[in-house]
Amino acid sequence: MSASSTAALPVIVIGAGPVGLAAAAHLTARGLTPLVLEAGPVAGSAVRAWAHVRLFSPWGEVIDPAAEKLLAPTGWTAPDPSAYPTGGDWADRYLQPLADALGERVRYGARVTGVSRAGRDRIVDADREAQPFVVHVAHADGRQELLSARAVLDASGTWSTPSPAGASGLPALGEEAAADRIAYRVPDLTDPAVRARYAGKRTAVIGTGASAFTALASLADLARAADGGGTRAVWVLRRGLTGSTYGGGAADQLPARGALGLAAKAAVEQGHADAVTGFRTESVERDGDRVVLVAEDGRRLDAVDELVVLTGLRPDLSFLSEVRLDLDERLQAPVELAPLIDPNQHSCGTVYPHGHRELAHPERDFYLVGMKSYGRAPTFLALTGYEQVRSVAAALSGDPAAADRVELALPETGVCGGSGLFDTPAPTVRQNKVGCCGTPAGGCDT
Repeated sequence: MSASSTAALPVIVIGAGPVGLAAAAHLTARGLTPLVLEAGPVAGSAVRAWAHVRLFSPWGEVIDPAAEKLLAPTGWTAPDPSAYPTGGDWADRYLQPLADALGERVRYGARVTGVSRAGRDRIVDADREAQPFVVHVAHADGRQELLSARAVLDASGTWSTPSPAGASGLPALGEEAAADRIAYRVPDLTDPAVRARYAGKRTAVIGTGASAFTALASLADLARAADGGGTRAVWVLRRGLTGSTYGGGAADQLPARGALGLAAKAAVEQGHADAVTGFRTESVERDGDRVVLVAEDGRRLDAVDELVVLTGLRPDLSFLSEVRLDLDERLQAPVELAPLIDPNQHSCGTVYPHGHRELAHPERDFYLVGMKSYGRAPTFLALTGYEQVRSVAAALSGDPAAADRVELALPETGVCGGSGLFDTPAPTVRQNKVGCCGTPAGGCDT
């Protein structure tokens, strides 16, 4: 196929979440034709799965500028930029209207099952970059479809692949057999059926990030409620409690993010949650309708009624086996991006400004963007994804100056000197005038 005919093909975007839809808006603004393929039935299907959870970023930081311009002629009214949406608010008041504004450029019930080059598996070099991408799609009605694209942006996220309870990264022994007692999402305690499942029960929460904080705070609220008598939480940490365990608190430039950590701290201090430290889960044993966690060192916790596993997310790379990716061996993030987001090194979740160059792979014009680009790193903010797709859209449109221009500043966590995510010693951190962790001011994330 000639270069001119390839250029006439659409840019396929995988996923109609916040970053995928923002990518479509930026591509449209650049005169390119996006085609967004969403596996779910509506825009933001993954976001809707945590509709009850409130974001720690306000509306003003979760709406993409190009998307806002696309929405303006439709009569859309921007929410109060200082208010904090829930996942449901974000999906209903922004993502779905944006998808509606994009119209036929968004297709639902379209799950991507494979990406490659036309007539070229990953082994073949000859004339590879002159060939369009081919994208295999399975539709909700059972149809199979083969689409061609000039470029592919994978914004499918990591929501569908949560990490297991096992500290080795593999499912703990017995974890799958205890699936009926395990949740891998923050429970929606506003749902009467879910509330009844946890009320008056003993629940173990494994994890140390914002999701774990949210779960602990929610369970503590339930314990204080009239219908929650006897509700208890056991907070299982793979490391010890330190000054940075609960985040930056009042020093966090995203106040709601800092408040999450403080709420988790209050749950422990007020006796609604017991913290168990240095516990690396090896197995999950059944005890009737309850489960028992067993650590690698042989410790056994008292039986719990429910287990909530919030140990992070990981990218699904199964449908990209024929695409030439250059991924970091630890994080599964693009190799040029990984050092900038590695939580082993960036003790306050520092995010350096980055765009198309750090996201590039040996497969030209293929990009992982949004949460998926971070692989297993837990440091992503929507602002980061919006900047990524702005840069990538500029690069695909032939505007290298705009693609290389930095247009990103992120709020600091207020925590330096240990990520709290891993058990490795915190690296020596140089403090200077440019901000936390010796990076440009505003460059810290969690």
